[in-house]
Amino acid sequence: MPTLYVIGCAAPPVLNIQTLITRAIDRGWDTCLILTSTADRWLADSKRALIELTGHPVRTDYKLPGQPDLLPPADAMLVAPTTSNTINKWAAGISDTLPLGLITEGIGKGFPLVALPFLNEAQAKHPAFSRSVETLRGAGVQVLLDGEGYTPHGLGGGSGADFPWDLALDRLEPATKSR
Repeated sequence: MPTLYVIGCAAPPVLNIQTLITRAIDRGWDTCLILTSTADRWLADSKRALIELTGHPVRTDYKLPGQPDLLPPADAMLVAPTTSNTINKWAAGISDTLPLGLITEGIGKGFPLVALPFLNEAQAKHPAFSRSVETLRGAGVQVLLDGEGYTPHGLGGGSGADFPWDLALDRLEPATKSR
């Protein structure tokens, strides 16, 4: 069974991350959840259920030197929801957190990588964001945005209720099979 690392960032759809995890498991993925520190705080009351659902600990921080890895090695990574902050840091190669470290290494390891952003129109219009998306796509990351993914919402909008989880999983499967 292939292992999928789901990297969840602090955006409203992360509150429904169990939907993505359940669908990934139903598709045959051994699914591990890694969260940004803010997303981890948002999901504090759900962590026990998420651990039971995945069968793995939910990771947020780097392990200490000498400690064993708690998760099986990844075969693919799905960054969803991802924020403009994570997209920009990832494109710059910044790995100051476990989620960023994993996805930055994922490019170098040649993992199938899909990013499903959730952001507003103003954030998407910042010139750094479009450069970052271009950089990640050039490195082989499938960034699902606008016509091929999430369309940025207006200011103050965007609950994430209609977040296209299945689209992200659909895009991962052909990339994983071709490895």
